[in-house]
Amino acid sequence: MERRIKYSRLKQGASFEDFDLKTKRSITKGELREMMSLSWLKDGRPLVLIGQTGVGKTYLAQACGLKACQDGKTVLFLSMTRWLDEHAGARETGAILKFRDKITRPDLLILDDFGMRKLTALEAEDFREVLEERSYGQSTLVTTQLPFDHWSEVIPDPVLSEAIVDRLEQPALVYKITGESYRKTKAQKLASEEK
Repeated sequence: MERRIKYSRLKQGASFEDFDLKTKRSITKGELREMMSLSWLKDGRPLVLIGQTGVGKTYLAQACGLKACQDGKTVLFLSMTRWLDEHAGARETGAILKFRDKITRPDLLILDDFGMRKLTALEAEDFREVLEERSYGQSTLVTTQLPFDHWSEVIPDPVLSEAIVDRLEQPALVYKITGESYRKTKAQKLASEEK
């Protein structure tokens, strides 16, 4: 398990039990239980967490990843910025097939903060191919601030945008999380304690 967690690039410490339910958010205990059960992972379905900054998307993604590692699954966690940087490096050095193999191999691939920067046509095509290869029994977890109908803002090619959304939206378990930013709430609590 330690080897799986080290390979995953997850930050240790995220757990469903420690997820702050006191901060007002739209996610329910039932939805957390469904996420924690990893039934979506066993079925090879994607999981997409949509919500503004601070609602706990990354924390929940990491909790899913650690639970999967504990359950004997292989996991790889990458921010989309990191994925794009590694993708560019692999293209420059001619190691794109090796990189793609690394991305498609794990039982669970977590891509954090999709939509923080626009994808080029080449990046979007490679992203589509990764999703296509993983659509046969492997799960991809994506966190994003963008609802699906806004993905065309960061994937300029309409055909690629539609193909990418189709590979995620239809089969995915999707949670739209609204509510207060945990960091903002924590800062306000600390400020009131100092008074």
